[in-house]
Amino acid sequence: MTTMVDVAKLANVSNATVSRVFSNPDAVSKDTKEKVLKAAEELNYELNVLARNLRRMKTEVIMVILPDISNSFFSKIVRGIESVAMKNNYKVLLGDTKNDLDLEKEYLKNLDQKYADGVISLTARIDAELIKEISDKFNMVLACEYIDEESIPTVSINNVEGAYKATEHLINLGHEKIVHISGPEDVILSQDRIKGYKNALNEYNLSVDADLIIEGDFSYKSGYNIMSKLIKFNKTPTAVFADSDQMAIGAIKAIKEHGLKVPEDIAVVGFDNIEIASIYEPSLTTISQPMYKIGVKAMQLLLDLMGNKKIENNKIQLESKLIIRDSCGYKSR
Repeated sequence: MTTMVDVAKLANVSNATVSRVFSNPDAVSKDTKEKVLKAAEELNYELNVLARNLRRMKTEVIMVILPDISNSFFSKIVRGIESVAMKNNYKVLLGDTKNDLDLEKEYLKNLDQKYADGVISLTARIDAELIKEISDKFNMVLACEYIDEESIPTVSINNVEGAYKATEHLINLGHEKIVHISGPEDVILSQDRIKGYKNALNEYNLSVDADLIIEGDFSYKSGYNIMSKLIKFNKTPTAVFADSDQMAIGAIKAIKEHGLKVPEDIAVVGFDNIEIASIYEPSLTTISQPMYKIGVKAMQLLLDLMGNKKIENNKIQLESKLIIRDSCGYKSR
């Protein structure tokens, strides 16, 4: 069996140099690296696949950065990404930022170490200039979250339109006091959904009350806590539109615990259409995002980038859909 010692002898370098070529290639001169990689291939060294990739400066790995791996919304997107990646002989490396901006930066900086050939980021919460700087240097696609930058390929839905549809549905059911539990207000998709909510109120000549827009963080816990406080302080609305299904389900839990009923006392609409939305009691009215398709389209865009293909449309916007279930109902008279 060929060993690292054999490779070192053929390349006429030390064992330590061979080790550095495979563990930290940037620390070795180009000429030395070429000699070692050539020797490894000639001897059919067991790391010859890695050697070949280093020679071509290709890892056959793509990185997917997501804000919260525990949120089932992202799992379907990752499945879409993997389905296309595997067909094209790419492996997927996941990076969970846990909604931590420093960790998001750290994952993106890893691209400097050539750990991956490209990145699909499902979060875009760090400074937009830094994202632009990284996208100028590396193959990068944004999905779900995004920034106002024309040059970065992006796959998303129209969040303004989606939020408008959710709010309009509640208005058409007779609701006027509609609380909007938003996502973090520094995230662009939260800003878009607030805009859609306001647009619907304005369109139907209803006043926009800033006190009815309350910031959450997309989590079950934040929806539960916000709804509990509203009921506790006698600020109970007739309807709630939440920026995520998790927050909507948290709100329903709080409503039930305070002896109220959904939708008889308070109607609730969520956003995303995660799997539990259809089986929760009551089943959740929500805005459905084509999660799997978002992943597929994002990976196809990244492949085009990595293949230096001409991209006709680098801003792909997919359709959202209002899914009506039991949680909205009709306003109690």
